[in-house]
Amino acid sequence: MLGRQPEDAHKQTAVPDHAGREADFARIVTEHARFLYRVAHSVLRHAEDAEDAVQDALLKLYRGESWREMREERAFLARVVWRAAIDRKERRLVSFESEGAELHLPDLRPTPDRIAEAGDERALLHELIDELPAELRETLLLSAIEELNSREVGEVMGVPEGTVRTRLMRARNELRAGFEERKIRAGSEQNQSLLTTGKTVQGGFSR
Repeated sequence: MLGRQPEDAHKQTAVPDHAGREADFARIVTEHARFLYRVAHSVLRHAEDAEDAVQDALLKLYRGESWREMREERAFLARVVWRAAIDRKERRLVSFESEGAELHLPDLRPTPDRIAEAGDERALLHELIDELPAELRETLLLSAIEELNSREVGEVMGVPEGTVRTRLMRARNELRAGFEERKIRAGSEQNQSLLTTGKTVQGGFSR
C-alpha cells in the first residue's frame, strides 16, 4: 500500500492542474475575445473571417504552453491573432488568384454627397480610414481603437517602434488632408447646385 501512494498522489494532483489550465484559458478568452476580434477585423475587414481567425489562433494557442508564460497579455494575444489574420488574408488572396476569380463586393459606404448632407463627420472618418493604405490603416486601428501603445503595436506587427510612430503620423496627415478635401468638394458641389437652381428659377420668371 505504501509503495502505491506516490502514484495515487500524482493522479490526484493531475486533475486539478488540468482543470486550472482550462480555467485560466477560459478567463483569457472571456476577457479578451472582443478585443481580439477587433484586431483580426482590422486586417480582414470581414466579420466571419475575423471570427474564424480568432478561433484558429486561440485553438492553436491552447494546444501549446507559451500562453502560460506571457507577461503582457494584450500584446501577446494581439500578436498571435494578428499573425493568424494575416495568414488567412494571404490564403484568401491566393485562393482567388488560383481560381481566376474576381472578388466583387458592393460598396456600401456612404457617398460624399450623403455624408455632407447628413453632416456626419464620423461616417466620413470611417470612410477615410478605409481608404488608407493597409499598413497605415492597420497601425492606426491598433493604436487608436485598440488603445495599444507604439511599442505594443510594433510587437504585434513585427516592426520597430519608430516605424509605428512614422506610420501613425502619415495616417493622421492623410486623414486631415482627406477631411479638408472632402469639405472643399462638398462645399463646391453645394454651391454649384445652388447656382444651377438659381438659374432655373430665374429662367422660369423670365418666361
